[in-house]
Amino acid sequence: MTRKRDRRVAPSSDHHETGVKTPTRPDQFSEAAASDRKLMTIFIVFFVVIPAVSILVYRIKYAPNTDSSYSQFQEDGLVKTDVDYQEILDENSKTLKNESHRHYTYPVLAYITPWNSKGYEMAKRFTNKFTKLCPVWYDLKSQGTGLVLEGRHNADMGWISELRRNGNALVLPRVVLEAFPKELLKKKKLRDKAIDLIISECKEMEYDGIVLESWSRWAAYGILHDPEMRNKALQFIKQLGHALHSVSSSRNGKQYLQLVYVIGPPYSEKLQPHDFGPEDLQSLSDDVDGFSFMTYDYSSPHNPGPNAPLKWIRFTLQILLGNSGARALANKIFLGINFYGNDFVLSEGMLESPISGRVKDSYTSYKTTLNGMGLHKLTID
Repeated sequence: MTRKRDRRVAPSSDHHETGVKTPTRPDQFSEAAASDRKLMTIFIVFFVVIPAVSILVYRIKYAPNTDSSYSQFQEDGLVKTDVDYQEILDENSKTLKNESHRHYTYPVLAYITPWNSKGYEMAKRFTNKFTKLCPVWYDLKSQGTGLVLEGRHNADMGWISELRRNGNALVLPRVVLEAFPKELLKKKKLRDKAIDLIISECKEMEYDGIVLESWSRWAAYGILHDPEMRNKALQFIKQLGHALHSVSSSRNGKQYLQLVYVIGPPYSEKLQPHDFGPEDLQSLSDDVDGFSFMTYDYSSPHNPGPNAPLKWIRFTLQILLGNSGARALANKIFLGINFYGNDFVLSEGMLESPISGRVKDSYTSYKTTLNGMGLHKLTID
């Protein structure tokens, strides 16, 4: 009897191996090391490199302004609170060497007055520091039943030509509206005549527009207390601005003639009828290219003191830009900075404004003590 054999079934060729290959110990170590290196790289990038780059970019972008002009002030020892009168006598006529480069993009308007003999020369020398130059030349006056624009004899065309050869500052002469307000504002014929005289002068003399001063005179005449007359005054300014904007500049056909309007500061939060306020600012914004805000003459002969305290300037500006609508027009405000001093004669209740030639004499005469006044550096860059 034969022995029964065990039959072993061979694995079918139709089946594939499905077993998992177990890695050896060296392979495990190398994979773990590679994973650690990746984690370390990610850690360094996110927690070291990126913060370092961010700090570098921030410091470059928001670095404090340490321009050469400020450095020069520091080197010369001019930035300090204790200033001796002799230092003012020695330094008052000196200027920085930088005559052209501007560090800021905002517009700057400078007045050139006939009573300051150095103004014309300084405007030529530093013309690239300014965007608008306003020579004080014209007066619009009543003459019989009509009007006359006086002041062309003050115009210096050679000076204007030299300005334009050296830079791109616009020339906008000041026009003071001295005509009788009630007659001018009530009669359409006179209003049209005033605008025609101004535009004709701009065309003939190739000006870039004008700076108009009228609000303070209207306030002095008392017409701004009459709501109807006040509205006519605003409408006249709008009409003038619209007419100027309809005329192309003779120097640049793509640019229209401009209007800058002079306004005074309010002296209290409760606006008076003669005060120029936020609503007036918004009303004229489309037809006026800029507002020359006279933030100076804070003191008077009866109440002598500083010309323009910084807190007062901020206070008046906040009132003018009182609501959200007017605040959007802040870029149209030329904040006034006076470059003159007042000599108060207290016994006589009089005020004298010394100009460049007499400032030195005043300091020499009085030997004024300036300690503790906290004088501030001012540059127009």
